[in-house]
Amino acid sequence: MRGALTPGRPYAWYYLPLNWLLLGLAHLPLPVLHRIADVFYLLMRYVLRYRSRVVLENLRRSFPERTEAEIQQFSADFYRHFADVIVEILKLAAISPAEMARRVQIKNAELFTNQFAAGRTVLALGSHIGNWEWILPTGAVYFPGKADGVYKPLRNAFFEDFMLRLRTRTGSHLIPMRDTLRDMLRRRGQPRSLSMLSDQSPASPEHTYWTTFLHQETAFYTGADKLAAQFKCPVLYVNIVRLRRGYYEIVAEQLHDGDAPLDKDGHAITEAFARCVERDIQAKPADYLWSHRRWKLKRHA
Repeated sequence: MRGALTPGRPYAWYYLPLNWLLLGLAHLPLPVLHRIADVFYLLMRYVLRYRSRVVLENLRRSFPERTEAEIQQFSADFYRHFADVIVEILKLAAISPAEMARRVQIKNAELFTNQFAAGRTVLALGSHIGNWEWILPTGAVYFPGKADGVYKPLRNAFFEDFMLRLRTRTGSHLIPMRDTLRDMLRRRGQPRSLSMLSDQSPASPEHTYWTTFLHQETAFYTGADKLAAQFKCPVLYVNIVRLRRGYYEIVAEQLHDGDAPLDKDGHAITEAFARCVERDIQAKPADYLWSHRRWKLKRHA
């Protein structure tokens, strides 16, 4: 049974100590948080063995040509990467816009700004590569008032509230996935970017696109194809590349210019997105979220 809510807060009072602890940690300098991440790495890999079966199974199926020694190294590198991502996401609760801009550069920002100048909404498709949670807050710093993101609400009231605060601190705006079409209709023609993490496993085989991805038959959401066709939106693929610990570069590339006609029932954009994600995973295998049960949905279902 849920506890009573603290006035002004949407979660039970007993989450308050956790909230204070996380905020306190977030105010530590990032180099200190990276030292804590070193401890998280050891705990996740050797003590808790966090989803080790899922990680190894995903890696083996995705890289059948690699030796077992290489797979084990990818696994170890993944846990180091994931530990860093955890503390860097937490840092969003306290990081300043100036530090965000210092730590993350956008390589080709003109792909966004040129479309904004033309009064267009840009669909920005990302994946769980690198520190994906830093993409939207960085966009809000570089493009004030023009960085929106689609997200899937969490079931736990505390973590839903906490993550919303983290993701919107620099000025971004979040839209629940179920409200995406309504939001596009209401704000049609508004110059902005609408970010979506489009590599997640769909909940059901309906309204999905199947393709071979990392040697496996894989389902993808098709929302980007439908939105781009209906609203004539340009579409960009967005990747965030780690330059060194705590520093990143966001790289965008155009998948669709917003002018060429699209088949509303086609999947050209989703297929192009899948190829980009596959290419970037193969370039840096450890930087993907291998603990995610990406292939849990089977086509025969």
